[in-house]
Amino acid sequence: MQKNVEKMTINYSPNFDLKKRDKNKIKYLIFHYTGMKNDKLAIKKLTNLNSNVSCHYYITKSGNIIQMVPDLYVAWHAGKSKWGNYKSLNRNSIGIEISNPGHEYGYRKFSHNQIKCLIRISKYIIKKYNIDNNKILGHSDIAPLRKKDPGEKFPWKLLSKKKIGIWHDINSKILKSLRGKKSEFKLNKFIIYLKNLGYNMEYSNLNELRKIIKAFQMRFRPELIDGKFDLECYKIAKSLYNLR
Repeated sequence: MQKNVEKMTINYSPNFDLKKRDKNKIKYLIFHYTGMKNDKLAIKKLTNLNSNVSCHYYITKSGNIIQMVPDLYVAWHAGKSKWGNYKSLNRNSIGIEISNPGHEYGYRKFSHNQIKCLIRISKYIIKKYNIDNNKILGHSDIAPLRKKDPGEKFPWKLLSKKKIGIWHDINSKILKSLRGKKSEFKLNKFIIYLKNLGYNMEYSNLNELRKIIKAFQMRFRPELIDGKFDLECYKIAKSLYNLR
């Protein structure tokens, strides 16, 4: 491994597909929070044969990194998921878990050391597997009806400045002026933008649509996560679509 991840330790999980995959199968990088009270519990779960969950890399509360599944093996981190034309993203992704109690146990900001570590390992993975910027995602992006991680405190804007993931280029004052303003006739266009970005827009009721909008807001408009469509959301989605 390169010197930028030289402090990595190994604690292998038994939860992975035994068949090795080709390097060119790796097209996505997926970020998660653990949703567990502490490192000890999270690591225990991720390395427990009966849990059926794992990840490739784990970032501890203090910002240290542990490899749990080698890159060329499929780790079990994404579950039922979809982005664009890809389903069951475990097969085509690297999964990184970041220690954080999550929404259930007192969600908190990710630490400076955690993000510093995340940037380091992400840059290494992106370069090694030539991962596109629009294929660097959160668990909630690929499974919005059932997942919230890594959540609204995850610093997507900061990461985008390090060329990790996408972000819009709209002035914050302009966006704030649009917040809460309704325009129902633009909702269909907003849905099309999200679908073109990669979101799975197969929803069966209004509650499911709101969950998808919340996932979008957690990612791109963390200041207000209400699951309601407004012109600010529309403007952001249009900007992201045009940047592709």
